[in-house]
Amino acid sequence: MRSRDSVLRYVAWSLGLWLIVGLCHGASAGTEDLYRAQTIVTGQGPDNREVAFSACLEDVLIKVSGAYQLGGDARLTPFKARAGDFVTGFDYHDQKAGKPKHDEQGTRDRSYDLTVSFDHAKIDALLGTLATKPWLAARPVVATIVAMNYGGSRFLVAADDRRSDLQRDALRAAAAKRGLDIALPTASELATASSGRADQGAPTPASLGAVLPGVQVRLFGQLAWDDRELGWIAQWQLDADGQQHHWQLRGVTFDDAFRRGFGGVAQILSGNGAP
Repeated sequence: MRSRDSVLRYVAWSLGLWLIVGLCHGASAGTEDLYRAQTIVTGQGPDNREVAFSACLEDVLIKVSGAYQLGGDARLTPFKARAGDFVTGFDYHDQKAGKPKHDEQGTRDRSYDLTVSFDHAKIDALLGTLATKPWLAARPVVATIVAMNYGGSRFLVAADDRRSDLQRDALRAAAAKRGLDIALPTASELATASSGRADQGAPTPASLGAVLPGVQVRLFGQLAWDDRELGWIAQWQLDADGQQHHWQLRGVTFDDAFRRGFGGVAQILSGNGAP
């Protein structure tokens, strides 16, 4: 029978090994995820798949490099036409899994999430031809505060407030699309940051620092609905490395405002210039 000390040493060694393996796996998985993109397709036919490959190629080039300005770049056209050459694998997830099929939903009209994986070396080489490079450094967590104002109704997007479920999910999806992770404050943290203000409005950049200490990159967004433009006006402020960056979007959906907001964040943090 092993002595108590030897058992404890074995457990400690095993735990240490498990942690090392886990950390290594996490780092590898994080890099691997940069070279994946996802889109929605209708059916699993080759024509839909080729269109999806094209869209995902553009997304991955932006995700890997952080260069949001590559979106819609005419130089990508010939590469998107043969996007399948860069693909190493793909996988479908049925959005209606577990639900009975009806009408034509069992064939061409059924919706799937298509996840596409791309060849690392080929993507890196393609970025080189576009005068940019992979952004493979550790990416910081972005503390995010967003205020929504619709017809006089105002609320803040919180990590645990059901009122902002749609916006919270959209923010996380937009950040993931650009290879970023975010930290959202809870409703109680937002209340603490707003305390003492006469209007009890959105926390200021200074007050957010006290709410989420240790997070060095902070993004502040204010979205207001404009009836004349039939869309949202979004104002963004990024505080990073002791500098402030500002940009604005007009007449967009909040999903697009979030996607373009985090596109700007990635562009700045990766050193690819202002949004």
